[in-house]
Amino acid sequence: MSEATTATDSDLQRRIATAKTVVLGQVDCLHENLGQVSSQWKADGSRVTAIDHAISRAILAAVAEAHPEDRGFSEELLTDRVLEADSRFTWVLDPIDGTNNFATGLAQCAISLALLEHGEPVYGVIYDAARRVLMHGGPGIGMWDGAEAVRVRPGPLGSKSVIGFHSPHAQGEFPGHGEALVSRYKIRALGSSALHLAYVAAGLFDGVVDHNVKLWDIAAGIAMVRGAGGDVTFIANSPLPLRRFDLEMPRTFYVGGSESTRCELVAALS
Repeated sequence: MSEATTATDSDLQRRIATAKTVVLGQVDCLHENLGQVSSQWKADGSRVTAIDHAISRAILAAVAEAHPEDRGFSEELLTDRVLEADSRFTWVLDPIDGTNNFATGLAQCAISLALLEHGEPVYGVIYDAARRVLMHGGPGIGMWDGAEAVRVRPGPLGSKSVIGFHSPHAQGEFPGHGEALVSRYKIRALGSSALHLAYVAAGLFDGVVDHNVKLWDIAAGIAMVRGAGGDVTFIANSPLPLRRFDLEMPRTFYVGGSESTRCELVAALS
């Protein structure tokens, strides 16, 4: 966790208010353009639209105006491949997590904005376009699904447990993991890593297994899960604490949920 951060820290509270305001300010743009814009494929195989760029510019400009001493990062606006995360507070934005869905008119997408202090996520704000709900929370503060205070499901897992799943990036990686999960639990693959983790924080999913993310996909969700009484376990390539924002950072493999859930998921994949 971050150094000496508490819910009464006025610096943190001002930034939490900013985070919610700037994300809500882009909600109309997201809905008005859902399925209405063309897209391109980037070199890493991910999709991008002009709305990704527009939301990135709007949110990071608003954050910079409110908190000029902070650094803000978005994969869609990065000009240098690597930037130093050298301020006390940094912001990590995924303007549209689930761009494949967004571009084709599916509502399972989200605006995801994380606030980090000393490289660790301390608050996350995720707008869930499918449910039209603002989700937000952080460690030591709590977690809210809209106006409702929520917690992670405590476990243990069973055959009716719902697990969010994002498959490995390359064929042949982690053989048997998909079968191990499908044989034990109910699996959901929404096409948005941010929503998978946010739904764990809100108690809508029991847990998440993701082989194929980078920090901007999950930074806000990590803060929210921690605020809801859970955490994440990094199995490969932990991106925290953030010291440098690097588009080429390796893909992270992690599980998330309550302590009991994470232990069971790690055992199921072993």
